[in-house]
Amino acid sequence: MECTIIIYISIFLSGCLLFVVFKLFVKLWWTPMRIQRFMRSQGIQGPSYKFIQGNTRDVYMKRMQAMATPMDLSHNILPRVMPSVHSWLNLYGRNYLQWAGVDAQLMITDPEMIKEVLHDRQKSFPKAKLKGHIDRIFGNGLATAEGQRWVNSRRIANFAFHGDSLKNMIPTMIECGEKMIEGWKNYEGKELDAFKEFKVFTLDVISHTAFGSSYQQGKKIFHMLQELCDLSIRNGYKIKLPIISKILKSKDDYEGERLEKRLKDCFMEIIKEREEKLRNDEASDYGNDFLGLLIKAKNDPETSQSISMEDIVDECKTFYFAGHETTNVLLAWTMLLLALHKEWQEKARNEVFDVFGHNHPTLEGLPKLKAMAMIINECLRLYPPAMTIARRVEKEVRLGNLVVPTTTLLAIPTVAVHHDTKFWGDDAHEFKPERFSEGIGKATEKNSAAYLPFGLGPRNCVGMNFATNEAKIAMSMILQRYSFSLSPAYAHMPAQLLTICPQNGVQVILNSIAD
Repeated sequence: MECTIIIYISIFLSGCLLFVVFKLFVKLWWTPMRIQRFMRSQGIQGPSYKFIQGNTRDVYMKRMQAMATPMDLSHNILPRVMPSVHSWLNLYGRNYLQWAGVDAQLMITDPEMIKEVLHDRQKSFPKAKLKGHIDRIFGNGLATAEGQRWVNSRRIANFAFHGDSLKNMIPTMIECGEKMIEGWKNYEGKELDAFKEFKVFTLDVISHTAFGSSYQQGKKIFHMLQELCDLSIRNGYKIKLPIISKILKSKDDYEGERLEKRLKDCFMEIIKEREEKLRNDEASDYGNDFLGLLIKAKNDPETSQSISMEDIVDECKTFYFAGHETTNVLLAWTMLLLALHKEWQEKARNEVFDVFGHNHPTLEGLPKLKAMAMIINECLRLYPPAMTIARRVEKEVRLGNLVVPTTTLLAIPTVAVHHDTKFWGDDAHEFKPERFSEGIGKATEKNSAAYLPFGLGPRNCVGMNFATNEAKIAMSMILQRYSFSLSPAYAHMPAQLLTICPQNGVQVILNSIAD
């Protein structure tokens, strides 16, 4: 009897083992090879799939080689920040297939396909699911949510970052700008790292305007998000085997879980503090900032409009990171471009004085800064904060003339599109703000998908006006007080981290402008 039981157990375990082996074989080899053959039969080429690792090692090695040394003072940054994309676009054409481990990625630079994916009228291309540490940063916030969850979050964000709400943020942006520039008095005639300074300024702004907290209160949150960013960057090219990676966690995995829990606890403490104040009649409402609107939605008696505590935490993380990081890099690259191109620096300064004189910027005056808008638009073209826009295919779908199989990821390399000479001419890598002299619509009338700093279609970035207003205010206040040139110590090292940022900062020499 015992022998029979042992035999049955052995057969069962052998069957389980065979099933696991079969599932792994299908996932790690058969499915990738099937997709590769299918796409090649439609004319889509690309680097061949390699067992388990895909093309991840090739991408990583090209990136490390490109980032090893500074580049010349050129804006042709694609070969440095996305060297594999630059190489494979030239080798395989405008659309090609690559492999992130076992996941197929269809890289798209064809403008008609880009429009079809981002406008997505049939809801065929939902947001790509984030993995690992980067998922801990954004969670299921506005950037990744779908369905009713996204509708509710977008409604709140639209209200928070437009109209009167946006207007009410202007004094706070000016106050934070004053504090930053006041500290610059110690650097007059000396070198200053603009990237480092803007990091503090933009964090201060997002802390005050979105969450009603001071920089000191937000600093703890920011440092935890920064640690998660570092974990994400450090582990971005590591291959993790299905099933095994969930059982055998690394030291970084445990650290990521710890940081995620601490972040949640920190945000929940701030949220409960707001709710307590209202309950104790210490406040008349939850507040008119972004966080206050989220808490109000959480307590909305209309179930379809309400959001959960988890939702609030994810939204807070998304806006805390995105609202800070995007404007930070935009300001840093704008400072670099104006330091290099003094004629545009003078043009922008003269315009600021014409519109505001020596007074603080106003919401009414910001649209009158035509030269400033041209400069910022060109900066976003040359140095777009987000390098890639990603979507996924949940079930087989037609895209243009292609049939794209289930599970394929769609990736639009923004930098490649923004530097495409077919769209922007032979001078695509040069700083020429006059491209936008008649606005973005005119500059992209041949194809709206040629310019994607804030995305396109219904999922475009809700914080676009917030970021550009903040950038205009900061640059106006700087230009009113200082002229600046690039420091001899500056090394041009654009880097692909979570955004395209200056790897070693942006060092400039400040000179005070006499009244």
